[in-house]
Amino acid sequence: MNLLQGKTAIITGATRGIGKGIAEIFAQQGANIAFTYSSSVEAAKTLEKELNGLGIKAKGYQSNAASYDQAQELAADVLETFGSIDVLVNNAGITKDNLLMRMSEEDFDKVIEVNLKSVFNMTKAVQRTMLKQRKGSIINMSSVVGVKGNAGQANYAASKAGIIGFSKSVALELGSRNIRSNVVAPGFIETEMTEKLDEKVVEGWRNAIPLKRGGSPEDIANTCLFLASDLSAYITGQVLNVDGGMLT
Repeated sequence: MNLLQGKTAIITGATRGIGKGIAEIFAQQGANIAFTYSSSVEAAKTLEKELNGLGIKAKGYQSNAASYDQAQELAADVLETFGSIDVLVNNAGITKDNLLMRMSEEDFDKVIEVNLKSVFNMTKAVQRTMLKQRKGSIINMSSVVGVKGNAGQANYAASKAGIIGFSKSVALELGSRNIRSNVVAPGFIETEMTEKLDEKVVEGWRNAIPLKRGGSPEDIANTCLFLASDLSAYITGQVLNVDGGMLT
C-alpha cells in the first residue's frame, strides 16, 4: 500500500541530507513532489530526474523560503501545476554557530529569517488551499537543540524553539478544518554535513546516545511519512523527538 498515493507534498531545502531523504521516501510512497532549493541547480536536476523515475510527478523550484513573496509565488505555481497541496514539510535551514559574545547581529538575524520566518512564510502560503480542501498536514523541522538549547547555537536554538511554539499555535488555529501541524525534532543525524567533522568527536557523540548510533536521513523521513499520511490522522500539535534517546 502506498501511504501517500495521490497526495502532493511541498518540501523545502530538499537537494541534500534530511530534505532529500524525505523527498525520496515520499515519492516511493506515491506522493507527487514539489521541492525547493536555494543554489544547487545540478543537484536539483538530478533529484528531479530520480524522483520522476519512480513514476510520480516531481518538480524542483529555485525559491528562497525566507522571502514572503517567493513563498506565495511558489504555492501558487505548485497549486497550478499539481492541483492540490496536501503536505508541507518546512525543512530549509542554516547554521551560523558562535558563542553569543562573538555572534554578530547579522548572524542572528539571518538564521532566524531562514529557519523561522520561512516557516511562517510557507504556512501562510499554503493555508488558503488547505482550508479550502479542509485537509492538510504541516510538518516543521525543529531540532533537539530547539528543545534543550546548545552552547554556541543561541541563534539556531532560538529559531528551532520558535518553530515549536509556532507549530502548536497553528495546530490550535487550524484543527477545526482538519489541518494538522506537527514538529519533528531530529537529534544527531549523519549527513554530508557531519562527514566533515572529526571522527573522534563523532564517536563521542554516538557513545552518548542511548541507541549508540547517529540517525540517518531515512529515520527522519520515515517519521515525516507517518505524520504526512492518514496513519497520524488524530495527531496534531506534537513534537516528535527522533534522537535515539538523547532527550530521555
